[in-house]
Amino acid sequence: MTRYETLTYDLKDDIAVLRMNRADKMNALNTQMRAEITDAVQRAGREARVVVLTGNGKAFCSGQDLSDNGTAAALDVERVLRDEYEPMLRMISDCPVPTIAAVNGPAAGAGANLALAFDVVIATESAYFLQAFARIGLIPDAGGTYWMPRQVGAAKAMGAALFAEPISARQADAWGLIWEAVEDDAFELHWQTRAAHLAKGPTAAYGGIKRAVRGSWENGFDKQLDLEAQLQGECGRTRDFQEGVTAFLDKRKPEYEGR
Repeated sequence: MTRYETLTYDLKDDIAVLRMNRADKMNALNTQMRAEITDAVQRAGREARVVVLTGNGKAFCSGQDLSDNGTAAALDVERVLRDEYEPMLRMISDCPVPTIAAVNGPAAGAGANLALAFDVVIATESAYFLQAFARIGLIPDAGGTYWMPRQVGAAKAMGAALFAEPISARQADAWGLIWEAVEDDAFELHWQTRAAHLAKGPTAAYGGIKRAVRGSWENGFDKQLDLEAQLQGECGRTRDFQEGVTAFLDKRKPEYEGR
């Protein structure tokens, strides 16, 4: 079994929980952590029915570790994005099961956009999201210029990037940037309950939902109707569809197998 140094991996009740574990660095992303997240998400896609990423300590993720590979001046940003961030982000986006970012604290720079790559973002009220890149003379990366305009519109995305001001979890919730903001005291139990709900659901249908929603961003109406028909046909041939219909007719709660 794979062992990780920058994160922990816990699999229980079909839920894989990945906890970034560089609390002394506010879970800043270095080369090793990116590789381990990529590997862990791929593993969880095989072993679990839902994947959760969260952070140990006070922060979710403070973004790129600027001390990685020595000094910031020695950092080849383009190479790191192409060789390390892109595989990680594609692995998250392509994960066949639902993914949740449980944002337990500040999510800044690439850490904010790492969270946005997940299907559902649940944040504690004290958390915030910060497109900090302009503060050091960079543009938003790690998918930020892809996710934010689609989720909050060009005006909010542009302002967040240009002014580089923190967006509170409540504000992010109101904008539609995340799914929900939760009171700090209730946060851990809340995301665990959300994950448990998805872990007991129709996994193949969830995968179809992911493909359909993300496909809609690039498709015209006719192409999207074709995609819906294709995906619905695949779902209609699953055991879970048969179970869902039978349970509905029997007026009982369905027991999905994830197939």
